[in-house]
Amino acid sequence: MAFDYRSVGFIGLGAMGKPMAGHLAEVLPKECTIWVYDILEYSLHEFCSKYAERSKKAASAKEVAENCEIILTMLPESAHVRDAYLDPRTGICASPSSLANKLIIDHSTIDTATSSLIAFHITSISPSTSFYDAPVSGGVNGAISGTLAIFLGCAPTDPQLPRLMSLLSTFAAQIIPCGAPTYGLAAKLSNNYLSGIIAIAASEAFTMGMKAGLDPRVLARVYAASTAQNAVVDRFCPVPGVWHEAPSSRGYRDGFGVELMRKDFALAGEMAQRVGAQNVLGEVGRAIYEEAERDEACSGLDSRVVLRLLGGDERWMNRPGDWEERG
Repeated sequence: MAFDYRSVGFIGLGAMGKPMAGHLAEVLPKECTIWVYDILEYSLHEFCSKYAERSKKAASAKEVAENCEIILTMLPESAHVRDAYLDPRTGICASPSSLANKLIIDHSTIDTATSSLIAFHITSISPSTSFYDAPVSGGVNGAISGTLAIFLGCAPTDPQLPRLMSLLSTFAAQIIPCGAPTYGLAAKLSNNYLSGIIAIAASEAFTMGMKAGLDPRVLARVYAASTAQNAVVDRFCPVPGVWHEAPSSRGYRDGFGVELMRKDFALAGEMAQRVGAQNVLGEVGRAIYEEAERDEACSGLDSRVVLRLLGGDERWMNRPGDWEERG
């Protein structure tokens, strides 16, 4: 893989950002340095200790921008992104002269209005700088394994696309140019809205079928063979024990958190209002994920834990009966 730059910056070393930055650090040539910044000192220390020979710890997002030809950000919410970019003292844009001809990629899942604001601001202070929204899908496991999908807010004809593809393929299995600025975010929010609705519907469907006496493994086979086939049931089944690699089979851990789904549902609803789209199921779905976030039995767990919230039988394998014979 060819890299035509000597310094890369990564801002945001959370559960997703740290392994993404780690993949970069592992493939960078020895002459290429990765500058990192996070508001949590222990995250910086842990990363720089692991990649001591090729990483440098920055004191601010501004310092990252001043020292790097390409800058990537991966932050939790819109407010964090605004601070990282627009803080007049410590933000990426605090030193406009340092941004000339640089490539900046934001992997955060935020509202399209904030992304547009940042893109406009960067263009106004440094017209030669290229900024892209590039939200990711695949969760923590995808970040760790380097198999994320990236929805890139640019056209397939963008002259920067080859550089973007080369860089992002270090931690992504699929990179999809979505057409224009903010289109990556619009695609991600549309996807997560649909995924969240499917998780609720799948939980209800499994519960209905299981209460009627069906083995959930049989139900999963029926869905896979028919018109209800979907990736949530196939790979992230809400019912434990149906798919051994699903978060539900690990106590609903290490998946796409309830809090993140609640956030994305809210962002999708805001986007729908802004563009004049009707979301008939939006308010119901948002209410379910808000309730799950408040529920101590669901908070902090994978979003498919809505099965628990909706009264599904997650301990079906321990119940007396003839599941094995029927499975």
